[in-house]
Amino acid sequence: MVAMLVVYSSSSEEEGDSKVNMGRRQEDDSNAHPAKKKRKIEQMSTKTKLPVPNCVLSMFSNELDAQTEDSSLHGGRIRSFKHEQGNWATYIYLPYNPEEEFSSILEEIMSVAKLHGIDLTPQEEFHLSLSQTVVLRHHWIQPFTQKLKAELAHCRRFQVTAERLKVYCNAEKTRTFIGVEVSTGNNKLMDIVKVVDKAMTEFQMKTFYKDPSFHVSLAWCIGDLTAQMNGFLNELQSIMDDQEDGPFTLSLNCEELRCRTGNKVFRFPLCPEN
Repeated sequence: MVAMLVVYSSSSEEEGDSKVNMGRRQEDDSNAHPAKKKRKIEQMSTKTKLPVPNCVLSMFSNELDAQTEDSSLHGGRIRSFKHEQGNWATYIYLPYNPEEEFSSILEEIMSVAKLHGIDLTPQEEFHLSLSQTVVLRHHWIQPFTQKLKAELAHCRRFQVTAERLKVYCNAEKTRTFIGVEVSTGNNKLMDIVKVVDKAMTEFQMKTFYKDPSFHVSLAWCIGDLTAQMNGFLNELQSIMDDQEDGPFTLSLNCEELRCRTGNKVFRFPLCPEN
């Protein structure tokens, strides 16, 4: 038994010496070939790196897509302000759901404009703006929309009408619009603007225009073509006025205020009328 113990102990020491010697040889080989060692480490790192889930990769895709400044990707439109990470273009509006005859009237307006050498592009959505387009920081979105909700809690539904065409141009003179100006309901709209302006002021953003011309934009073109379009505005107005059933009047049921910020839309239903 003693002999066996000595043999076991002896073989253990030899095994330890063997491991030490092998480790030294590997260390010597590695030191002799540093490039080989580096490649081996890189290969191990590559093998152990876990793939990022698609759901994580797509979380901020909209923000990244919005960073492009290429106007050709936006129909030639130019940004009113340069995009920065964490800044969201934001505006407040009332949506307009077109009447049945609206589409044919708009097509005719665009056809007449084309005869005068102006190519109009129809709006992607039709609405009545109640704010300027402002910059909202991402971390302000929730408190800002909560503020709007609280301020609008007691605002009641109403209706506006619009029937006269008018030419508009943005402040940067980069786009010209043809729109229908509101004829009734201006006072109600101003009451809503005061509520929106209060929220804008609290978050240090621009308020609406002092003397706004409320309207629903129909179509637009690149550049400042105000003078050219005013030159045949009466011809366009005749399209509105000479309908079979009488002059076309755009009616907008103001039942819900909306806030678009980046790719998000927040809805604020107004109280039903008594």
